Amino acid sequence: MRRSSLVRTTALLAGLVLGLTGCAAAADQDPAATAAAEAPGPELTGRLTVYAAASLKGAFDELATDFEQQHPALHVQPNTYDGSSTLATQIVEGAPADVFASADEKNMQKVVDAGLASGPELFASNTLVLVVPAGNPAGVGGLDDLADPGLTVVLCAAEVPCGAASAALLSNADVTASVDSYEQNVTAVLTKVAAGEADAGLVYVTDAATTDAVDTLEVDGAAAVVNRYPVVALRGAANAEAAAAFVDFVLGAKGQEVLASFGFGAP
Repeated sequence: MRRSSLVRTTALLAGLVLGLTGCAAAADQDPAATAAAEAPGPELTGRLTVYAAASLKGAFDELATDFEQQHPALHVQPNTYDGSSTLATQIVEGAPADVFASADEKNMQKVVDAGLASGPELFASNTLVLVVPAGNPAGVGGLDDLADPGLTVVLCAAEVPCGAASAALLSNADVTASVDSYEQNVTAVLTKVAAGEADAGLVYVTDAATTDAVDTLEVDGAAAVVNRYPVVALRGAANAEAAAAFVDFVLGAKGQEVLASFGFGAP
């Protein structure tokens, strides 16, 4: 009799242990708990306004489209492009931007110093190339030729990132360019050269690749003058959640893939 009671007690204990183990496993695999853990954050809605350096146009247009497709309840406003110095001034003066992407750290710092942003992160880099109208009708041979007063030369203004880089490149090469006009963004320089209104100009490698209307001439020392691009979600952004998400998107694998496809280097 005692042996039979012992067997029954052991069986009951084993069943209890198995029952408790099963309950724990069931709790671990609770569909509701799993769904809650895997659920995405709140859907992005409203509008997103991005201010970006002119040289980023092709890449950021594509990034904006991709980002909007990922968040169909969000409307990304047409990106605002211009020279970084112009955009920084507009933002400091109250322009309603959510995100600012600059072509250099100097102009980003103006926004940071104004208390409108903190912690910008580098996301891309770029270098300069000499461009001439297709066919090179003026026979430009290299950077030294920019000192020839007989050529029509166009460069970015000094306060613009591409202008500061151009000045550094020319100084390093000990070339004093005979400049006919200074432009407020790199797109304007490229446009004049492509239209044959200038014999030569300095633009970013990424800009030169956007048109067949110019030929490019690589210049010694360009690799030593690198523009690094920072991006930031601005304080007081009307859509702070979307701004932060867009910055993460630019810094992430997909954003870096798109930037590389447009010729941008790693930050």
